Amino acid sequence: MRVLLVLAHPLADSYAAAVARTARAALEAGGHSVDWLDLYAEDFDPRLTAAERAGYFAEPYDTAAVAGDVARLQAAEALVLVFPQWWFNMPAILKGWFDRVFAPGVAFAHDRAGGRIVPRLENIRHLVVLTTTGSPWWIVKLWMGDPVRRLLRRGIGAFCARGLKFRMLALHDMDRATPNRLARHLACVEREMARL
Repeated sequence: MRVLLVLAHPLADSYAAAVARTARAALEAGGHSVDWLDLYAEDFDPRLTAAERAGYFAEPYDTAAVAGDVARLQAAEALVLVFPQWWFNMPAILKGWFDRVFAPGVAFAHDRAGGRIVPRLENIRHLVVLTTTGSPWWIVKLWMGDPVRRLLRRGIGAFCARGLKFRMLALHDMDRATPNRLARHLACVEREMARL
């Protein structure tokens, strides 16, 4: 399977980078082809331009500025996202990647009758999210309502691909995690990747 693995963390020695490396190794050991996309290392510009926004309902929508990323997304059969949650959300660079790359004509089409958008990412069968939070699980899930899971599963996943298999593995209370707990989580990442 062709997997697009997207890392969104500015530090090459971060735990998120270790999670991404672990995921990549496990996927490759399982015979998958991995396209590694490190948004910070590739200096992805997350800012939706004025021209992109002005042409949002134009047909065809102009994706020339992000054509390389669009091609990588359209070539993938699975999408693995690796990122920390900051302020109960994804890093801005990842949100900007969605804003610019998951564009009309790529991830969805506008329903001209005024209904829901029409999914276009039929090539993506799996969306796996590997994330960390500094907060304990109960704050993220009970107090905040697990906003990242809702956004990715119900919003991006459901609106952009039909029949998508969604899974999310989160390490909560990251700021107080022991080295043993961090190592156990990486083992969980390996097992999660083996399920693809």
